[in-house]
Amino acid sequence: MRASRLIPLLLAVSCIAACAQRADPSARAAQMGTELRKRFGSADANVDGRLTREEAKGKMPWVYRNFDAIDSTRAGAVTMQQIESYALTQRSQRQK
Repeated sequence: MRASRLIPLLLAVSCIAACAQRADPSARAAQMGTELRKRFGSADANVDGRLTREEAKGKMPWVYRNFDAIDSTRAGAVTMQQIESYALTQRSQRQK
């Protein structure tokens, strides 16, 4: 195939892929959840299933910035479930 025909084809495929990603928010949410759990595991230095403010500081800056709001029980540490719950609450408030 000639290059002059290949370039428009590649552009069309790129556009279709980009549109498909935007069209499936559940796939994007799943991808973000996977990344969040991966980063949580990396930040959890003592592998206790909870992040302290200090553990979140360098590895999960969003959790660090929102730590007090996420740690609603004032336990001094947050779980993955608390982070996910807070993120969902924030997302639903943005969509209103």
